[in-house]
Amino acid sequence: MDEKFSDAEILRSWHINARPWIKAIADGGIESRVLVTNKAILDAVLNIKPRNVLDIGCGEGWLAAKLSEAGVNVFGIDAIPALIEKAQQIKGATFSVCAYEYLSSYEFNMRFDCLICNFSLIGEKSTENAVAAAGKLLEPGGRFIIQTLHPIAACGALPYRDGWREGSWAGFSEDFSRPAPWYFRTMETWKKLFSENGLELITITEPVHPKTSNPASIIFDLMNGEGGR
Repeated sequence: MDEKFSDAEILRSWHINARPWIKAIADGGIESRVLVTNKAILDAVLNIKPRNVLDIGCGEGWLAAKLSEAGVNVFGIDAIPALIEKAQQIKGATFSVCAYEYLSSYEFNMRFDCLICNFSLIGEKSTENAVAAAGKLLEPGGRFIIQTLHPIAACGALPYRDGWREGSWAGFSEDFSRPAPWYFRTMETWKKLFSENGLELITITEPVHPKTSNPASIIFDLMNGEGGR
């Protein structure tokens, strides 16, 4: 495999771009998030009224902060130390550096009634690791809320099949460099990954961008159907 198409390259990109990302979030510089997807993920999580949430790939912690303000107990993890350092400035939530491959063995000392991945499942093996860990991290009947790129809208003119895609910082400031690649999955592949890991698909939501009238994302609401393993 070309080294530029790998989970390792995703991490290298985020180490480089952590500071510009923190500024972009603080400045409201990502239009789709401001107009659509931030509210979409908040609504999806708060609608199930969770008590204890694990935010996987929490980044600089904006979502954890909003959930904490709503009275939810939040633990956030991310593989990028600079992002966790920023997140730890938030009061009312707990954060730690943890790569996805260590999720199953990390000592959280509890199970959660909700897991969240908000645009944080973009790799190949890292995504598989995060989904595979869900059964051990969730309470019986717990929920897993995933917001990610919509398979149809994000496919573009390329063939509709699984595989690595070039990344881009189009629309972002010049402070960003070395865009992270991402691993494209079809709808069928997403559903297969969930089923293989004991996750029952409850609902699919497709938030629509008000300017383009196209899907801005897709949200999977999943349940730990095996009651933990």
